[in-house]
Amino acid sequence: MPFVKANNLSVEMPIYELSGRSMKMQLLKKLSTGRINASPTGVTIVKALQNVSFEVHDGDRVGLIGRNGSGKSTLLRVLGGIYEPSAGNIVVDGKAVALLEMGLGMDDTLTGYQNIKLRGMLLGMSSEEISAKTPEIAEFTDLGDYLHLPIKTYSSGMRVRLAFAISTAIHAELLLLDEIIGVGDAAFIGKANTRLKEFQQRANIVFLASHSNDIIAEMCNKVMWLDAGELRYFGDVKEGLKVYSESFY
Repeated sequence: MPFVKANNLSVEMPIYELSGRSMKMQLLKKLSTGRINASPTGVTIVKALQNVSFEVHDGDRVGLIGRNGSGKSTLLRVLGGIYEPSAGNIVVDGKAVALLEMGLGMDDTLTGYQNIKLRGMLLGMSSEEISAKTPEIAEFTDLGDYLHLPIKTYSSGMRVRLAFAISTAIHAELLLLDEIIGVGDAAFIGKANTRLKEFQQRANIVFLASHSNDIIAEMCNKVMWLDAGELRYFGDVKEGLKVYSESFY
């Protein structure tokens, strides 16, 4: 069965355009509580995650909570294989689908139909799967004849519709969500939310980053509180939200 196990997971990000000796760098170091430092070569290093360990199994729905910049999005990108750990290790057993950057893998010069094939392949679908699912994806987007046109002619909402429809057409054992994404106009959002809930129910494991305690309480059975890149709490949702809320006072 699908599972995820992290052991002392750390992620450090170099920022080459910011000198370790600059005045801006010195100010950032004072404000960062030790998360920003300079390497021996003078390259600025941001500690996005620090010694994070946890284990989740089939059926778990994990809510990621924490202030902006706490490491939630970084963790989702590690789980999705976008970022590599700098130290420690993580084992992801299962096919991961990340609804993080909806336009990732889309080509402006290609038509909507061509992008269905391209993004589908990037998400791990076979040519046969893409062909079988294309009619359903096309119908869900409500884009009609626009699917025959290059997506550079699309509005931002039309592009998100297409990317969302493709991403939610496949089977995900591990689903990664960065907030609940509003897609398209009001008429489309209701349909999209229904599809997203069905997609989550099909997934074996879900990680959801959100600033909404209500959404976390409704959708998750576990909560993970990240603070300055460190794991402060992992466990029961009600207790986790309580200790997180108390941290503000």
